[in-house]
Amino acid sequence: MPHISVIITTYNRKDFAAEAVESVRKQTCSDYELIIVDDGSTDGSREILGPKADKYIFQKNAGVSAARNAGFTASSGKYICFLDSDDLWMKDKLDVQIDFMEKNPSMPLCYTGEKWLKCGSHKNQKKHHSKRGGDIFVKCLEMCIISPSSAMIRRETLERLKFDEKLPVCEDYDMWLRISSEHNIAYIDRELIIKRGGHPGQLSESEPAMDRFRIYSIIKALKSGLSPEREKLAKAELRRKCAIVRSGALKRFKPWLWAKYGLISKFYGS
Repeated sequence: MPHISVIITTYNRKDFAAEAVESVRKQTCSDYELIIVDDGSTDGSREILGPKADKYIFQKNAGVSAARNAGFTASSGKYICFLDSDDLWMKDKLDVQIDFMEKNPSMPLCYTGEKWLKCGSHKNQKKHHSKRGGDIFVKCLEMCIISPSSAMIRRETLERLKFDEKLPVCEDYDMWLRISSEHNIAYIDRELIIKRGGHPGQLSESEPAMDRFRIYSIIKALKSGLSPEREKLAKAELRRKCAIVRSGALKRFKPWLWAKYGLISKFYGS
């Protein structure tokens, strides 16, 4: 049984995904299985990627959450790593993380630093994207601070939580928010992944007003029960995100959306 299950989900990105697979196969750690979940690609991905995987799952297009959950269900590793099909790993990524997780059995998750490329050129990260470990609940409320491609997660953590298949985007924000509401999270201060942006088909570019989905996740967290201090912080962030959505609604002449998030802010944020 492999120690690590690596799960790549892809949809019509055969060239990017092939490069992602290559970065996995170049790992200095060999104690892993590679699972590729094809979320209904029509670009010939199966012919190119199928032979490269230990397990290849083709499913009707159902979204990234369903694809990740399908990959997890098919996995057998003690640790789970996800790699987005447009990202790459440094060759020692798995070795560094598994060494840390074995030495820190109380940690449900560790994540790493990242390099950003946009249209092939290096992009400096903004200060508010700076990363750290420990109690990062407040940071996870604000934004999706953890790249899925940088995380190594204990199997039992995902068995309990799973990705929310109702979310077309921000499913990673939702997952990290749930984990950080209960646990400290470890950060390894090394750039062990490369995030590639600026190309067509990115979900973050195709969904408008993404704070709507983060608001949904904050409401879920509030309903699940938080400590008084965390509840106060969550409500404050919910009000802030509702204000952002309402401002955008006014600019796009959507008074119904402006009114809806005013009510949400009042009901859940007070």
